[in-house]
Amino acid sequence: MKLLTKTNRIYLAFSLVIYLLTAVAFYQIIRLVIYDEVENRLRVEKRDFEAYVRARNAWSNIPYFVENKIEVIPVRRNEAHPEEFSDTLILNRYDNELIPFRQLTFYQPIQGVIHRVEIRKSLIQTYRLIEVMTVAMMIFLGLLLVGTFWFQGKLSGRLWHSFYDTLARIKGFDLSSGTSMALEKPEITEFRELNDVFQKMADKMQQDYRSLKEFTENASHEMQTPLALINAKVEQLIQNEQLTEIQTHWIESIYQASRRISRLNQGLLLLAKIENRQFSDSQPVNLSSLLAEKLTNMEEVLSFKQLSIHQQIAVPFEVLLPATLADILVTNLVNNAIKHNQTGGRIELRSTANQLCLSNTGGQLISSPERLFERFKKESTGPDSVGLGLSIIRQICDSYGLTIEYHETEGIHRFCITRVLD
Repeated sequence: MKLLTKTNRIYLAFSLVIYLLTAVAFYQIIRLVIYDEVENRLRVEKRDFEAYVRARNAWSNIPYFVENKIEVIPVRRNEAHPEEFSDTLILNRYDNELIPFRQLTFYQPIQGVIHRVEIRKSLIQTYRLIEVMTVAMMIFLGLLLVGTFWFQGKLSGRLWHSFYDTLARIKGFDLSSGTSMALEKPEITEFRELNDVFQKMADKMQQDYRSLKEFTENASHEMQTPLALINAKVEQLIQNEQLTEIQTHWIESIYQASRRISRLNQGLLLLAKIENRQFSDSQPVNLSSLLAEKLTNMEEVLSFKQLSIHQQIAVPFEVLLPATLADILVTNLVNNAIKHNQTGGRIELRSTANQLCLSNTGGQLISSPERLFERFKKESTGPDSVGLGLSIIRQICDSYGLTIEYHETEGIHRFCITRVLD
């Protein structure tokens, strides 16, 4: 969820609560004010009634247009109570509807007899006034809320424009392109300082990337040449018939060590190139088809170890990979399945749209499965193994939106490559 969306939701919830409380408070205040005005008018009418009774010592029911405005009823003396206000409903004889009234009840002696006097005033206009004012206030607050959010959205869009521009430039930044990120200098101090930090980081990363790339290229060229020369000279010495058995053994050891160094050098340089994303020619690759083809090309080795192949390719497993890395990944998978297999075992290939699995029979795993993809972690003790094959596979998968997992069940070792779903 975006920051502005989260902020707007919190602000909206808070505003709605405040506006609701304000509406309730406004309604109660208006109601109290109007009720106070009605009660003051009833008290005025009470004083007029008392003055009229004192002047005449009698009361005559004078007709009113509003029915039941004043009602005088004789009561026993012990029924007298202090004056009180109350709400009541009276049936309108014209409309046959109940009309709300505010009523003042008090007790007045007339000609020596206690009378209960009820003075009523209609609240129809009062309720209508309260309703109109409340509705008007709600409409006003609603328009104010909508206008505030509209203005906030426009203002936030302008204020955060530089931030989203910086974010877009960072997403599109490519170390291998050699182009500077070239961030803008916005007016807002915090965003300008943030861009300055990002700019310095990007420049430093590009410098380190160029230095590392130059090192790997130089190392690849400068180390491979003397290693190739050493291997060539050692091969010539091995063919010399004048060497003793001990000398031949020493030279063969030197030759094996030289070849091992060469393979280590190639593997480490390849890992560095993959990490630095120096392979940029990604293209759709059918890994299941490429893996099946690689197994076919290894037919002689498979026959020598008496390994059987079982393929279940339901749907081709296609991914975006540089062709070179795809071939390396497949080769390392197949070599691992053959090298750690047992004589008379089998290799099984399964493929779906989102997963590719290569399984092989084999012995019990010596090391922890969690450390199987670490560099220089070897299951085989043979001189040809340098412990980088699975590390290269993991690095290729991590760099190109894939995951690889290892599972072992009853002597079946399974490596599964899965597409990372967004």
